Amino acid sequence: MSKSKKENEEIKIPFFQTPVDQYVVSRPLYTEDSFTENHEKVERKHKTTLDHVKQYFTCDSKRVKNAALSLVPIVGWMKMYRVKEWLLGDIVSGVSTGLVAILQGLAYSLLASLPAWYGLYAAFFPVIIYFFLGTSRHISVGAFPVLSLMVGAVVTRMVPDGGPTVNITGLEGLSIDDQRAMVSASLTFLIGIFQLGMGLLQVGFVVIYLSDTLVSGFTTAAAVHILISQLKFIFGLSVPGFSGPLILESIFTQITSTNIHDLVTAIVVMVVVFAVKEINERFKSKLPVPIPIETIIACGVSYAFNFKDNHGVDVVGLIPDSFETPVAPNIEVFKETAVDAFPMAIVGFAISFAVAKVYAVKHDYVIDGNQELIAFGVSNIFGGAFKSLASSTALSRSAVQESTGGKTQIAGILSAIIVLIVTLAIGFLLEPLPKSVLGAVVIVNLKGMLMQMREVPYLWKKDRLDCIIWIVTFLASIFLGLDLGLAVGLGVELLAVVFRTQFPRCSVLANISGTDIYRDRKDYINIYEPEGVKIFRIPAPIFFANIDFFRGKLLDAVGFNPLRILRKRNKALRKIRKLIKKGELSKGLQVTGSYPIEESEDETNTEELDQPVDFSDLPVQVNWRAELPANISVPPVDIHSLVLDFSAVSFIDISALKGLKTALKEFIRIDVEIYIVACDPYIIEKLKSCSFFDHEIKTSIFFVTLHDAMLHILERHPPLSVSEKVSGSRTFSPPPYSIRLAYNATKKTLLPGLSSWDL
Repeated sequence: MSKSKKENEEIKIPFFQTPVDQYVVSRPLYTEDSFTENHEKVERKHKTTLDHVKQYFTCDSKRVKNAALSLVPIVGWMKMYRVKEWLLGDIVSGVSTGLVAILQGLAYSLLASLPAWYGLYAAFFPVIIYFFLGTSRHISVGAFPVLSLMVGAVVTRMVPDGGPTVNITGLEGLSIDDQRAMVSASLTFLIGIFQLGMGLLQVGFVVIYLSDTLVSGFTTAAAVHILISQLKFIFGLSVPGFSGPLILESIFTQITSTNIHDLVTAIVVMVVVFAVKEINERFKSKLPVPIPIETIIACGVSYAFNFKDNHGVDVVGLIPDSFETPVAPNIEVFKETAVDAFPMAIVGFAISFAVAKVYAVKHDYVIDGNQELIAFGVSNIFGGAFKSLASSTALSRSAVQESTGGKTQIAGILSAIIVLIVTLAIGFLLEPLPKSVLGAVVIVNLKGMLMQMREVPYLWKKDRLDCIIWIVTFLASIFLGLDLGLAVGLGVELLAVVFRTQFPRCSVLANISGTDIYRDRKDYINIYEPEGVKIFRIPAPIFFANIDFFRGKLLDAVGFNPLRILRKRNKALRKIRKLIKKGELSKGLQVTGSYPIEESEDETNTEELDQPVDFSDLPVQVNWRAELPANISVPPVDIHSLVLDFSAVSFIDISALKGLKTALKEFIRIDVEIYIVACDPYIIEKLKSCSFFDHEIKTSIFFVTLHDAMLHILERHPPLSVSEKVSGSRTFSPPPYSIRLAYNATKKTLLPGLSSWDL
């Protein structure tokens, strides 16, 4: 309740004198109207669509400078480069990352069904472009196993091992490897076009729709695909192409043809690499750089043993000591792969952006999603022109670059130089490397993605909807393929968002005794719920899809249907009017029987029954809480006030406005006072502009806080004392809950001894 200005001044306590574990506030009770009157708002001009368009196309020197710096981020971080502090770390990081990138490039080329050296191109050409255009200082650009696998699925579909090649102009007369390289290059080019286009259109926000749960389920399924695809190299079998789990059938039918040397070598390599990686992880604080075990084993195995000649093992083979000349992409490949390229563009960017965000937060700098799209788009376009494999990033390789002291993308450019040296000078050392070793390296590096399966029990306990998204995405990606699996997962995720907003957990609030805090009445013991008041909390936006749900929950909360009661009251009034007309209600008349009255079609008109109760032709108003004559029965209403907590309502659409207005009027017409609290001022402005208010629904129903509304309600409806509850009488002005209707049909006046409150 409001206090005088003098009282407010006397109660005010300086903040620094207030105990730290409590606070004291003295202020007037505010409705939204009174708050607006007492506190002047800043007049702001809201920009129109035309203003935004003009601003977007306005050009000045400052904007040109900012645009140039945003498009070439290297200019920004190069100016602040600390040579003495960062250069040594970048050199060590670049060398370490380069060694890892070489072997991963060779291994991931197998996933794409390409000759191994195209993976080296992915560790060189895209890195150069990203050095100039990228905003992340720590990610390592290059081949990524999931993306390589998706590329491989398209490559083997268009250029299968044993079947006819898709009829595409420009591929005639080329070997299978060259055809696949051309398809991969064109696909990479198209992926880059999609990414660049999205970056220029400023739609980098698209990755927000790929939640961590969805990405986890998707990458885990991709890891299973990758694991299965490498089994043919581990067992040394000739399996024509691969199509997910179906490859297992071909492997099992040929299992007796396993090359034991491939199998044993792969197992030994996996054990050693896994053990050394665990050592690197456990002692990373003591080791200056991680032990590059993959590279050591690769060089040692390939140089020390002549597996191809001695044991018939399939090896990497010739690695050219020069780069291939750039080529133009094949337009017909564009047409055949457009549907495949778009999800690859999304996946490649989403993974790299997620990894980049981790290191940006850790090292306190900002990355730009739109600029990242541009950087990867140009990188893939440039790499595709040189027949590079599609590029993204990998957590393991980026972890090496960051953990070995890398501070900027100078480490990335140095890793590209290491790849360049290997490609042009010492690539011959890797030519006798068995593909089974590369397969073993790929499988070991899948540990992180496969271990994501441990999230399922946790998600099931903490958030079952998220767990369902994970499982559905995983299973769909396993059995339908990665592209369709991603689409299914995204669809389920969007349905989950709709489900959460359409069916949120509504609650009835009550007051925590002795405070101005209100919580769900089911959750606390020491809680006070004023008699005759219901506080209903709406915890989500209100829109066309959930307005009926909210109305149903509201009716459940109050325990009655106001529309049904309104119709009952209007029907009761009709009967009362008929009794009055017959003169059967007079002083001292006791009505004991039932008087059925036939109703015409007009009287049963639903539209009339839904109108406000009309006492205009009666000299008294009926108290609906009392016993009515002639056995007329109307359901009781045990509340006088309904409070709607809008603190979590972020928007209301036009369709929901109509439903909300109808629901509020139904309560108002049965004499239940409506209050809306903590509503966003912009929503109130929208309600005003949409003609929400009228003679029944007024702006005075809005209160600044829930406690303001409750104080107002308690002032209007003081709670009954114990003696009043026992005696059924009270001393204040509101009417008692008992009444007897009496009417003198002749004089049309109140009966002697009855006040207007009694009636």
